[in-house]
Amino acid sequence: MSAKRDGLLAALLTLLAFVPTVAVIGAEIGDLPKRPSDALAVGLTLALTVPLAVRTRWPGACLAVVGLAFTLHQTLAYPATFGTVGLYLALYAAGAHQTRLRRPTWIAATAAYAVLAFVLHLLGSPQRFPDFLAFYVVLAVIWTAGAGVRRWRADEAERRRLSAEVAVVAERTRIARELHDVVTHHVTAMVVQADAAHYLLSSAPGRAGESLTAISGTGRRALTELRSLLGVLEATGAPALGTVDELVEQARRSGQPVELTEHGRPIARSVDVELAVYRVVQEALTNARKHATGQPTAVLVRHGDDHVEIEVTTEGPLATDAAPGGRGLAGLRERLRLLGGELTAGTRPEGGFTVRALIPSRSEA
Repeated sequence: MSAKRDGLLAALLTLLAFVPTVAVIGAEIGDLPKRPSDALAVGLTLALTVPLAVRTRWPGACLAVVGLAFTLHQTLAYPATFGTVGLYLALYAAGAHQTRLRRPTWIAATAAYAVLAFVLHLLGSPQRFPDFLAFYVVLAVIWTAGAGVRRWRADEAERRRLSAEVAVVAERTRIARELHDVVTHHVTAMVVQADAAHYLLSSAPGRAGESLTAISGTGRRALTELRSLLGVLEATGAPALGTVDELVEQARRSGQPVELTEHGRPIARSVDVELAVYRVVQEALTNARKHATGQPTAVLVRHGDDHVEIEVTTEGPLATDAAPGGRGLAGLRERLRLLGGELTAGTRPEGGFTVRALIPSRSEA
């Protein structure tokens, strides 16, 4: 695309270089008495404009050819031409696009200009040192502008690279969190159900089949969620999940007495908010089965216009000395923080533990 633009620019400048009305606009230094135009003047004009077609691809070579043509054009005192603007464009391109030998290129260009100024002085140019210096400053500003654009482009490319790296890390973290939620929830349920089946084999063999059926159903649900999650790696979107009612029913089938209460009317919410609500209830019930097996658990969901409030309370003593925590709740806190919500979890003075979450109905991520 840049090559096409450069070609169009070179063609336009070449055309304008032979339009007499714009000939007074250009880069002129020396003010020597003008000689008539001839074939060499036409050739030098073309040398000032045509190389611009490769100014992005080979900026150093473009500047060398255009610079030499400009030097000869000024020392031979040919009539003014708009084509001398090519010097400005070639100089800018060298500053903006040249990646190697930048300092030697500028030193060589400075030396060439010093030689040109000396030759013009010997040829009787009325220009004085301040005039030549002012023209040099203009050239330096043009080069610096190109170099500034080059640095800006490099910084922008680095910013995009870092943003991409951050996005990759965030996506890996999200996937790890999803895997933890899916695997921990279902594996915990299967362990509890397997323990129940083992107990029932000796005490009530007729009921052991129910636990085995529950284990099979939980395993199938785990496979379904894992396939859905792996599908996210191949496409986009969020994994297809069930509902809070289904989570409660699964917990009940595993032997955990759970009561669900909902207040308010559910409203349409974004996928990430729905996923957060599901994961909070899922993690809380998983911890209840893991740390307080068989203890009564209450799930309260309040649907508001601006927030969804979730409270999962488990009664009775815990199976461990500490409140449930670890990677699951830490991942949930981070998930809710990104949505503009918050999560708290801890033991209750009268025994058991409570998980509370406040999630905005509209994602702020």
